[in-house]
Amino acid sequence: MQNDSVIVSSTVYSGPMTHDSQSRPLVLGDGRISGYLSIALGVLSTLGVLCFRFPDLLTTPSLRAGYDLDWMRILLGAGMLFSVGFGLLTFILGRQRKLGAIGVLLTLLAFWLGGAGVQVGPRYDIRTYIGLDWFILDLLMSAIVFIFLEKIMPRAREQAVLRPDFWHDARYFAFNHLAIGIFLFVGTILVPSLFSWSINAGLQAWFRDLPGVVQFVTVLVLADLIEYAIHRSMHEIPALWRFHAVHHSVEHMDWLAGSRLHILEPLVTRAMVMLPAFILGAEPGPMLAYVVFAGFQAGLIHANVGVNFGPLEHLFATPRYHHWHHSSDREAIDVNYAAHLPFIDRLFGTHHLPAERWPERYGVVGDPLPKGMLRQFAYPFRRKPKTG
Repeated sequence: MQNDSVIVSSTVYSGPMTHDSQSRPLVLGDGRISGYLSIALGVLSTLGVLCFRFPDLLTTPSLRAGYDLDWMRILLGAGMLFSVGFGLLTFILGRQRKLGAIGVLLTLLAFWLGGAGVQVGPRYDIRTYIGLDWFILDLLMSAIVFIFLEKIMPRAREQAVLRPDFWHDARYFAFNHLAIGIFLFVGTILVPSLFSWSINAGLQAWFRDLPGVVQFVTVLVLADLIEYAIHRSMHEIPALWRFHAVHHSVEHMDWLAGSRLHILEPLVTRAMVMLPAFILGAEPGPMLAYVVFAGFQAGLIHANVGVNFGPLEHLFATPRYHHWHHSSDREAIDVNYAAHLPFIDRLFGTHHLPAERWPERYGVVGDPLPKGMLRQFAYPFRRKPKTG
């Protein structure tokens, strides 16, 4: 619904990027890389200690059950050690000492709270929680994998890691990951209770007897069909588009851009895409495989990665495929809705992937969204301005 009749969009980006203080490229030796790493690891170390102290309040039950505490302590200790090391490096370089000092102080806070030897805290019988552990693990893995890919084979070479709106989308990343307890409560408790009438024991027994690969592929296809329907509805129904426009206001594509989502969008989408797996009674193994695959692909298709995937572009959604969905170029309006499987767009006539070409601009056509996460959350509920 990216057109002038619905004023719900962001100023589009075109032309070469200007490098302000936020988007200035990180350079070895200027102290910012070591300073930022020290702060990041200091923050994650402090949060990790808190997860040990309050496991039932701050960690995800499905992940908690599989943790090896000895390895988690080693990981926590290594994070604290590297945080101090990077912090001291800023002093050796003689630059960005303030960043290094903050990182070291955060690590000292983690040590004061118990450090790598912290004991597991009291247990509480509660059903809601904050997914702090999921935030830590996903941030570490996503940053390591995707920033590496974006640096060795970038789509836009001039785009800095700390590109414009980086910290804005980082706040979205943190919020949506910390809210995983809400999303899982809706997806695994509330929605199943509403659709309990659809359960057929015979169907579930038959489906569970199928090979795990067949279960995974079935869940993937059905989930993407539902996501396609929801996604397309958000583009074609003006009231829903105002929510989805928050996601499309991204003007610089990278691994972090996929996190810019209005809180109500993942609340609905993530619950509904899991519905087929609930009805069919999929085994935990195939379900975990789907969750991991979907999470990795969500980061990849938004990433600033310019690699040519060749024939795989016809089988799976790739960065080039999804970048066209985010484009504000006229030819790209309302195309490529599938999150995983392009054949669904071919089936419904919304497939668009020009050979060897990438879009020129990202964002949406029309008036800009307000700046700030809270203002963007409130945006869909504001009175729509009159258009000329």
